[in-house]
Amino acid sequence: MAKLKNIIKQLSDTDYQKIHDSLIEHNADKSAQLLKSMREKQMSDAKIMEELDVNTNAYYTLRSRLNQKIEEYLLQQMENPRTDLLKKVANINEIVFTKKSAIAAATLKKLEKELLDYDLANELTIVYKNLKKLNLNSPDYFSYSQLYNRHVAYMLAVDKAEDILAEFFKKYGNYFLTENAGDKIALSILKDEITNISQLYKSHRLYVYQSCLHIFHRLFVDADDSQQEDEEPIEDILNNVQRIFEQYYLDSIYYHLKLVFEFLKLEYYSYYKVYRKAERYYEEMNNEASTVLTNFAQFTFPAQFLITKLQRSLRMSTQQELYEENIELFEDFESSTLDAPRHIIYVLYRAVSCYYASKYDEAARWINILLNEMSLKKYPQAFIEIKSILALQYCLLNDFDLFNQHINSIQRQVRLMGKDSCDHIIVFTKILKTSLSESSRTKGAKIKQLVERYNGIKKPAFSVGRFIKLDEDFVSRLS
Repeated sequence: MAKLKNIIKQLSDTDYQKIHDSLIEHNADKSAQLLKSMREKQMSDAKIMEELDVNTNAYYTLRSRLNQKIEEYLLQQMENPRTDLLKKVANINEIVFTKKSAIAAATLKKLEKELLDYDLANELTIVYKNLKKLNLNSPDYFSYSQLYNRHVAYMLAVDKAEDILAEFFKKYGNYFLTENAGDKIALSILKDEITNISQLYKSHRLYVYQSCLHIFHRLFVDADDSQQEDEEPIEDILNNVQRIFEQYYLDSIYYHLKLVFEFLKLEYYSYYKVYRKAERYYEEMNNEASTVLTNFAQFTFPAQFLITKLQRSLRMSTQQELYEENIELFEDFESSTLDAPRHIIYVLYRAVSCYYASKYDEAARWINILLNEMSLKKYPQAFIEIKSILALQYCLLNDFDLFNQHINSIQRQVRLMGKDSCDHIIVFTKILKTSLSESSRTKGAKIKQLVERYNGIKKPAFSVGRFIKLDEDFVSRLS
């Protein structure tokens, strides 16, 4: 909040007026009023909300949109040398065909230096291709031929690194739902592959891409393994990437990847329970949750944020606020069944938010829609966990017919998978059956014993316990 206020106060009068006029012109009167209140009045958040006549969730959404509008305006005002460079590259043929060879070569040499600074491999190949032609009869021809070949290879290496990133996070989604040992090995192979590519070139872009993968891998795939001696500490990686972003602040890819590293910082500090630092990054991630889920699956596993958000709310006892917040937060978000892991986690997050708001009917509706629109045969473990959460809703609704129908389905799945791998599910179903039993006098004590037993069993990463905390509140709801 303070960050946005400081930005607004530091705007020049001209910039402030242009932003204000633009908001009015686009009928964003509330945003314009918020901008004016932050610029001209010393008011608390509560007073501003009262003046705008909005609730907390609407206020946070309004503030996030205003922040985005200001960032977009400031970005447009910058003289962007990267855009200028691309225009120059587009005019290379004009230079080659209209200028004397010496002038054309000198111009391309200057352009080469600028492109190297921004690590623009595709454009460098065009420069070297033309320098090679201009030096056809010169001893420099061989040198430029080598540079051309090297940058074609480098361009392909960058493309390959981007492909590896996307493949890694797609495979991680499957691994999260199944914990398949083969998938874990494949993830480690992809990690080694991107490391090998990065070591071939001294490239800040490859370092950033490698860092996206390495940090996530160490937090969520090999989290139990101790750091190897030759591995760079995660905090050092984050600091190095931040310096790269600051140096190349006009790079459009880096501009957007900042959000990925805000997410990684949140996950890093949350993993090590340094919650005070984690909170610095939570608010921005929360405001951009819909955007991250929609557009960043090639660079990270954005659905993890929803799990972190849920765990944070349980830690801070704010889980009952999630339902109302989600209405504003995901107003324009459309989840796709094509990305099964992300869609499953999103739907469960929405269903569990309904559960904590005691809206069991709506929670069941979310899960039923998921089961009707997707086949989960590829994810038997996830299927049985999802069915268990659905059975919980029918238990709380005292819908005996639907409850028994789903419990029978769960028991059939347990027999297919083997009881040894489903101990926690067996105990969970016993908890639900005890809740619907007639002996209410000892019900609470029996459920509590079973909950202690459930919490003592080792469970897969994707389990009921990941989404619903089996605590005193859980026992109270079922008793």
